[in-house]
Amino acid sequence: MDRHPRLSDGLSLVIFVIGVAIGTVLLNAFVFQTFNVEGASMETTMYTGDRLIVNRLPVTMSKLQNKNYTPKRGQIIVFKNPNYNASLGKDEYIVKRVIAFAGERVTVKNGTTTVYNKENPNGFNPDSTVNKNEPGQPTSGNVDAVVPKGTIFVMGDHRQGNYSCDSRNCMGSIPLYDIVGPVGLRIFPFTKIRGF
Repeated sequence: MDRHPRLSDGLSLVIFVIGVAIGTVLLNAFVFQTFNVEGASMETTMYTGDRLIVNRLPVTMSKLQNKNYTPKRGQIIVFKNPNYNASLGKDEYIVKRVIAFAGERVTVKNGTTTVYNKENPNGFNPDSTVNKNEPGQPTSGNVDAVVPKGTIFVMGDHRQGNYSCDSRNCMGSIPLYDIVGPVGLRIFPFTKIRGF
C-alpha cells in the first residue's frame, strides 16, 4: 500500500509543469513564436494590435546546417531591431517585407522601387510582380544602394512619408543572423485571420 499518495501526486504535478514549461520554451525557440504588430509601418497589410505567428522552423533548419536563413523576396519577416534600445522605448523586434538580397542594387526614384540583379539587368519592380501590389504607393525617398554581403534590404508596406523606418532611410540592411523568421499567419483579430 502506498503510504504517501499526496507526495506522489504532487511530484507528478511538478514534473508535468516542468515538462510543459520546457516544451513551451523549445516550441518558441525552434518551431514558432508569436508577436504583436505595433505602429503604422506595415499598413494596410497589417495594423497595430494584429497578432502574428512567425514560423521558426526554416531558421532552425538553416542553423542545424550551419547556414544563415535567407527568406524569399516579398516575404514578410520578423527580425531583431538593429536600433533597439530599451531605455528609449524602441521595439526589440520589427516586421517588414523583403525587397532585395546581397549584391543586388536597389533604387527608389520618382516613387518607384526597382531592383537590379544578374537575372534582371534592366531592373524590375518587386511591388508589381512579387509583392502582389500590397505595399502602399508611391514609395517615398531617394535610394541607390547595393545590398551588402550577408544582409537583406527590407521595407514596410506604408511607404509614404516617414511611416516606416526601414532599409531606405534609418535602419540600413538587415543581417541574416538577426532574422527571427517569416510571418506565417495572422491569428488576431479573428475577423482578419490570413496566411502570408
